[in-house]
Amino acid sequence: MNKLFLNSIDICEPDSFLSSDDLEQELHHIYQRLKLPFGRIEMQTGIKSRGLFDNKLPSAIASMAAKNLFDKNNIDPQTIDLLIHASVCRDFLEPSTASVIHHTLGLREDCLSFDLSNACLGVVSAIDLIQKMDSKSLQNVLIVTGENATPLIDKTILHLKDNNTLTKKEFKKYFANFTIGSAGVAILVSKRSENAKAEFGLAQSLSDTSANTLCQGGGSMEGLEMQTDSEELMKKGVELAAKNWNLFKQKATYKIYDHYICHQVGVHHQEFLYKTLELDKTLDHSTFAKYGNTGSAALPLTLFDAYRNNKLKSQDKIALLGIGSGLHTTMMELKWN
Repeated sequence: MNKLFLNSIDICEPDSFLSSDDLEQELHHIYQRLKLPFGRIEMQTGIKSRGLFDNKLPSAIASMAAKNLFDKNNIDPQTIDLLIHASVCRDFLEPSTASVIHHTLGLREDCLSFDLSNACLGVVSAIDLIQKMDSKSLQNVLIVTGENATPLIDKTILHLKDNNTLTKKEFKKYFANFTIGSAGVAILVSKRSENAKAEFGLAQSLSDTSANTLCQGGGSMEGLEMQTDSEELMKKGVELAAKNWNLFKQKATYKIYDHYICHQVGVHHQEFLYKTLELDKTLDHSTFAKYGNTGSAALPLTLFDAYRNNKLKSQDKIALLGIGSGLHTTMMELKWN
């Protein structure tokens, strides 16, 4: 296993936040017609609000996160050898969104760049890929994501308002859309240990691609679409995570962890995951109550939030537990320096 270090991490905060109460007020005619209880979203998910961006493409969000990282950590963009854009959201199908970010950041001509898409697991998959690559020329890799839920939420609200024959069963298909939030994250990983905040350890992955139909999204940035079988997705996702956790524990460097940082879906997913894997919930860090489910940004955003709130101490051992629709899961060790 190649040694890989977390050099620095930063984020791009959403422009605003939409509360679950205000979102339900947008749909109050539907709630009244279907006799749905107000407070349903927060009660069932634990999500009080979700972040929104005003007319920002994923490249702009990811670029701002990277600029924050460069500025706060005194990093020269010319030292970057590879850029990976790992969002669910992208500016367009072609060219790569990474090419826009590469130009915006003024990276070197010989700095490679590409998009890596793996649903909510994108950033973790990018880290895992770099750790497995045996290349002396790739010393500093910038991984970025820019997730914007605004088009999805706006289109879902419009679609539901225009559907006068909507049933409770049909409404349920779109419920997960209201858990989605927005954020940008930039992570610099390096083969060099100098100035590193942490060192990555074992990574263990597992897939159940028979579940690829449980959450599917499409459309353009002007009108994203997503339909999710939330209950079955949670069941299958945690089932897969439990299998992977057992494999992870057998190979792990550390037998005890000081922190668990998971993909951020909602309170029921969190509770089901911790109960099934028999984890100590007091060691959890979460951000979904404020930010919602921010896709590929969710896990690294939560890691950054724990870091900026001084929750991570020297020599702390962290288990990163990533899950993405498809279904895929990667679990990874991180030791804080």
